[in-house]
Amino acid sequence: MADPIQINEHITLDGDEIVQKAVRASGPGGQHVNKTSTAIELRFDARNSPSLPDAVFSRLKKLAGSRMTQDGVIVLFAQGSRSQDMNRQEAVERLVDLLREAAKPPPPPRKKTKPTKASKERRLTAKKTRGSVKAMRGKPGFD
Repeated sequence: MADPIQINEHITLDGDEIVQKAVRASGPGGQHVNKTSTAIELRFDARNSPSLPDAVFSRLKKLAGSRMTQDGVIVLFAQGSRSQDMNRQEAVERLVDLLREAAKPPPPPRKKTKPTKASKERRLTAKKTRGSVKAMRGKPGFD
């Protein structure tokens, strides 16, 4: 049984909800990359997770984008390091960051406001002043 992962004070993931698989990394690297599986493919079934509330799942779906399959499984691929353990840590950190971002409540909707009468008058006065300054730059006698 894997250790639980603390997302925030309300959400804790059971370590068994995350499936990690070592795969071969792509790209150049010579003999080392061709014979070792250092990249990590991390899968987390967000749709069927008992730890995630529905509101967090819906925000996570928007945040994850193409990293989430149609079945609601988040797939992350980490291959930045030559060490399998470091790639595993990186994949878990990226998942935790994504879940923390989704767990934040959305900001309250913006309330539309109208400018006050005084601010409209100040704006118009400033425009007239600026216009008169620009009008004075012309050649004299040509209006």
